[in-house]
Amino acid sequence: MARHFKLTADGGSRGNPGPAGYGAVVTENGKILAELYDVIGVATNNVAEYSGLLAGLTFINNLDPLGTVEVHMDSKLVVEQMSGRWQIKHADMRELAKKCRDAHTASLVEYSWIPRDQNSHADRLANKALDGGVANEPVKVIQENYLSDRLRGSEVPTMVYLVRHGETILTPERKFSGTGTLDPELTKAGLVQAQAVAREVAKLEPEVLIASPLRRTSQTAQAIADATGLEIVYDEIWFELSFGNWDGFSADEIRAQHPGEYQAWLNSTSYAPEGGESYDQAAERVDDALEKLVSQYPGKRVVVVTHNGIIKLAAALATGAPTQAVFHLDAGPCSLSSISIWPSDGLRALRSLNERGHHR
Repeated sequence: MARHFKLTADGGSRGNPGPAGYGAVVTENGKILAELYDVIGVATNNVAEYSGLLAGLTFINNLDPLGTVEVHMDSKLVVEQMSGRWQIKHADMRELAKKCRDAHTASLVEYSWIPRDQNSHADRLANKALDGGVANEPVKVIQENYLSDRLRGSEVPTMVYLVRHGETILTPERKFSGTGTLDPELTKAGLVQAQAVAREVAKLEPEVLIASPLRRTSQTAQAIADATGLEIVYDEIWFELSFGNWDGFSADEIRAQHPGEYQAWLNSTSYAPEGGESYDQAAERVDDALEKLVSQYPGKRVVVVTHNGIIKLAAALATGAPTQAVFHLDAGPCSLSSISIWPSDGLRALRSLNERGHHR
C-alpha cells in the first residue's frame, strides 16, 4: 500500500536576491522523517522556496515513488503555479517548476497554502541554513545594491502603476472603509478625480488594467478603461484590508467605543479589529499579489486600481522596509504610485509614491 506524506517547505533570501537557503520538513502519520535544509548561493525568495519544495519531493520519492503527498507552503506563488492556476512565464522559473514535477509524480501531489505562522518549522530550517552556511560560517551578504545593475542592464521590468480609488463619502473624514457591506461609491468629486487620473494613466500607455472588485475601485477603473481602451481584470487579491466591525466608523468613534482595541491597532501591525485583518496578514496577500503580477505579466506595464492600505504595504515591500513603515506612508485619492519588478529574480524598486499633480 502506498504511503502518505506531508511536506512543509520554505525558503528565504537575505537581499532578494542575496544569500539564500531553504528548509523542508517531511512527516508521515505525524512523525518527522526528515528535516532538510541547505544554502543555495545567491538567489531570490522564489528560487529558494522552489528549492525547498524540490528537496522535499526528491526525498519523498526516494522513500516511496508511489506515495501521495500533501504539500503545505506559505508562498501563494509556488502553490498556485504548481497547482496550474497561475502561469509561469519566466524561463528560469518554468525550469524549476519542471524539476519539482519530475521529482515526484505530479498527480500524486496536492498543494495547499498556509499562513506563515503555520510554516514556522520549515522557516526556522531555512534560517538555520543561512545562519550556519558552509562549514558553520555565517553567510555574508555579497552585494546589497542590485538595483544599480538592473538599471544599467537590458532586462525590461514589469512596471506596476498603483492607483488609489477616488473619494467616497467616507474619505474626507478618513473613516474606516474596508471590504464590508457598505461598499461606498464615488462622490461627484471622486468621479472628477477618476477622470483626471485616467487621463494621466493613458499617457503611460498601459497594457493591462487590474482592479479590486469593490464599487469605488470599479468606478475608478472604468474611467481608466474608457481612457485607455483596456478591459478591466477584477481580482479580489487587491481588496482593501478588512476592518471588520470598525467599517464605516471614524477613528474618533472607535477610540471612544473601543479605546483598548484602538490603541492596540495603533501600536502594532499584528493586531486585527474583530472580524478584520491585520497589516501583517494583508502584507502576505500584497506580497503574493505582486508576485502574481510579475509571473503573469513579465515586462508589461500594468495598472492596478486598489486602496490606500494596499498601496502603502506594496511600497513598504518594494523598499524592503518592515510592515511598520505603513505608519509613515499615505496615498491620497486617485494618487499614482509605481513599482518596478524585474522578472528574472523578482527584484523590486519603488519608483514613485502618492503622485497627485493631476488634480490639485
